[in-house]
Amino acid sequence: MFVGNIGWARLVRMTLVKRNALALAVIMACAGTQTQAASALLGNAQSFSVLGHTTVSNTGSSVITGNVGVFDSAGSTASTGFSSSNTFAGPGSNTNGPGIVNAPSVIHLGDTAAGLARTDVITAYNALAGLPFPTILTGQNLGGLTLVPGVYFFATSAQLTGTLTLNAQGNNNAFWVFQIGSTLTTASSSVVQLINPGTNNGFDDGVFWQVGSSATLGTSTIFEGNILALTSITLNTSARIDNGRALVQNGAVTLDTNIISNVCPPPNNGPGFSGGLGFENGKVVSLGTQALTVPLPSAFLLGGCGLVCLFVSRLRPRTAT
Repeated sequence: MFVGNIGWARLVRMTLVKRNALALAVIMACAGTQTQAASALLGNAQSFSVLGHTTVSNTGSSVITGNVGVFDSAGSTASTGFSSSNTFAGPGSNTNGPGIVNAPSVIHLGDTAAGLARTDVITAYNALAGLPFPTILTGQNLGGLTLVPGVYFFATSAQLTGTLTLNAQGNNNAFWVFQIGSTLTTASSSVVQLINPGTNNGFDDGVFWQVGSSATLGTSTIFEGNILALTSITLNTSARIDNGRALVQNGAVTLDTNIISNVCPPPNNGPGFSGGLGFENGKVVSLGTQALTVPLPSAFLLGGCGLVCLFVSRLRPRTAT
C-alpha cells in the first residue's frame, strides 16, 4: 500500500500517540498507587522507651515512661536494677534495684512483644541508614548549630558539646535524621532543643539518631529524639532523654539515675518525636510537606519516558527526492 508524505506523517503520529499512552499506563501501574496508610517508622518499638539485646542495666533511681525490653533469642534476657514493684512479662529475670517504670508500662524480658520491637528497630535502623543525605557534617561539632529539618550525615563519629537547636520553622511533621558512621558522644550538660514547631506543637515531629556503633550521653545531658544504635547506649549520671527512646540492636543499654520518656510533655503530648516519617507500601515516606531529597525510581522512569517520547514525536520521515 502506498502512503503519501502527509498520510505517512499522520500514521506515524497516531502510532506514537498509542505507544506513548500504553507506555504511560504501564509506568503508572509500575509506580503503583498509595493504597495503604503510612505506618509508624518504629513499628512495635513505638511503645518502648528502652530496648536492649543482651541486657538493660540500671544504677540509681532512674524513671522510665514507656516499656522497657530485652530480647536475645540465643541467650539470657535479663534486666538489672529495676524495682520488683514494676510489672514484668516474659521468661527473663531481673535483679532488684531502685529503677521505676511508670505504669501502665511493662518490663518485657524475652517475650513476643520485645522480640517484635527488636525486629522493627532493625527495620527502622536500616531504613534510616539508607536515606539520601544532602548535608554532610563529618568533623563538625553539633554544639552551637541550628539545623532545619533534613537528613545529616557523619562518615565517622559525631560529637555534641553545648547546645544543638533544631528549628522546625513552623512546620508540622518536621523530621531530622542523623546518620552517624560510628559513635555518638555528648559532653556533660549538653542540650538538644527543638524550637518553632508547627500548629501541632511538635506532636508529629520526628528526631532520629542512627548510630553505627555506640552512643554515650554525658552527665546531665538533656537529649531529644530516638537513638537507634547498633552496639550499645550508655546514659551517664542524670542524663535525660525527654522525648524519645534508647534502642539497641546487638548489645546493652546502661542507665545511671536517668529519666527517659517516649511521651512528650504538654502542650505537645506526642509520641516522643517519632513522627515526620513512616512506612508506606514498604518504603520510607515523608508524612508532611517536607520532601526526601531524591525522587523515587518510578518518577525517574516517568520523566525519562516523557523526554524520549517528546524527542521521537518530533521526528519526521524524509521526503523522497
